[in-house]
Amino acid sequence: MPDAVVIGAGPNGLVAANLLADAGWSVRILEEQPEPGGAVRHDSGVAPGFVSDLFSSFYPLAAASPVLAAMRLEDHGLRWAHAPHVLAHPLGDGRCAVLDRDVAVTAASLDAFAPGDGAAWERLHAVWDRYRADILGALFTPFPPVRAAARLALRLRGGGGLRLARTLVLPVRRMGAEEFRGEGGRLLLAGNALHADLAPEAAGSGGFGWLMSMLGQTYGFPVPVGGSGALTAALVHRLRARGATLSCGERVESVVVRDRRAVGVRTVGGELVPAHRAVLADVSVPALYGGLVAPEDLPDQVLADLRRFQWDFATFKVDWALDGPVPWRSADAAGAGTVHLADGVDELTRFAAQIAMGRVPDRPFSLFGQMTTADPTRSPRGTESAWAYTHVPHDVRGDAGEEGITGSWDAGERELMADRVERQVERFAPGFRALVRARRVLAPPTLQNLDANLTGGAINGGTAALHQQLVFRPVPGTGRPETPVAGLYLASAAAHPGGGVHGAPGANAARAALRRHRLAGLTRAQRALARRDRTGDRR
Repeated sequence: MPDAVVIGAGPNGLVAANLLADAGWSVRILEEQPEPGGAVRHDSGVAPGFVSDLFSSFYPLAAASPVLAAMRLEDHGLRWAHAPHVLAHPLGDGRCAVLDRDVAVTAASLDAFAPGDGAAWERLHAVWDRYRADILGALFTPFPPVRAAARLALRLRGGGGLRLARTLVLPVRRMGAEEFRGEGGRLLLAGNALHADLAPEAAGSGGFGWLMSMLGQTYGFPVPVGGSGALTAALVHRLRARGATLSCGERVESVVVRDRRAVGVRTVGGELVPAHRAVLADVSVPALYGGLVAPEDLPDQVLADLRRFQWDFATFKVDWALDGPVPWRSADAAGAGTVHLADGVDELTRFAAQIAMGRVPDRPFSLFGQMTTADPTRSPRGTESAWAYTHVPHDVRGDAGEEGITGSWDAGERELMADRVERQVERFAPGFRALVRARRVLAPPTLQNLDANLTGGAINGGTAALHQQLVFRPVPGTGRPETPVAGLYLASAAAHPGGGVHGAPGANAARAALRRHRLAGLTRAQRALARRDRTGDRR
């Protein structure tokens, strides 16, 4: 009997299993798909010789994550690569804002929009540099992040702290207007905010856009050499070296609960897999509380809260094999790994408003990835392996375009939407479509079929809006990985701190399970002392 069963071999499940194995626990992972990785996988399915990431591609949070850094995945074959520039946001008139790991290069790009905006960017970066360690500490530790938050509060005490807090909860449109005279800095912040489902007018979108921008400024948007699955391969290699068992093609049907405690899982094949100490679930919240755990084993309030759970936007993705480099109208975009495609902040607002109204956007804001630019191993010399993804409503109530897309996402609608995405690229790179050797379309249902956690193509484990973060993630409560069922821990992006490939939800769940097991072995007096020590640590 394994000490722990982990449901799901996505990055968080693999991180959780590694940390449990590090502590000497025996671990078995059950993964529904025929291969591990969740949303961190690649293949050569678009064209021979072209490597395409199926889901995620660029990993600033992985580069910043102390969880992954401590695992020394480079010792297990992982190597990182960077594009010459981190990110570019071109406009239709040929101007282009550039985010580069060299602050001076970023600043010069923004000064081209408005003199003085480079200095404004440097001031924002100085704030990040001053508080970066404590911000990352608060981000990547279990909620509440007591020690990191206390250090940050001490450093921010007084009016300066209140002013920074105000800035971070601003909508990104307002933050950009307060910080920059020209459009360049505003574009970088707003485009990065829409890496999540945060419209330019959403509260807190300024803080998220700033965080993503500063992560790119400091760590870049690196990619694993050879394909995103190289990150998964390193996690699996490390895990197997510690004796854990990984079983793919094994779908878990239910969590077995006895006397209000998780004691194992049952697969669709009828196998009962017992867990001596814990079950960790790298699954979405609706899948856990709405399916794997029977309603009678959950408090009524959790079931009521689940009805208010909000997904992030649905996602539509196109992969391409290109016969040459993308012919960007702006030369600065050619060296960027990630390119944001929207002709200004107003177009970003228009895009987000169309989604809010249930309409398929007619000019879809697209994140465009130039993978060979970032990692030359991804395709033959002189070609480009590329992709773009955009967002669409979960519940389509109309089409803002002229094709009458209904959201059925049948073969015809997939091709119509892929053509629309290509036309968006053509606006900034005339001649792009003539370079397409092959393409692959991944509509929301396709993404979900490839990874059940991506319900309707939602890639963030739930909205990143303030009402579903911190103590509200995934439902109002403590924001911690513990669930109402003893011995069952939430280890997915649905838990704090949320989406992105950084391993923190898996690590938090593993540490919670280890802590609970240690406390269970103590006497009552020892447990009281341990609680008092933890309380003391928080002061």
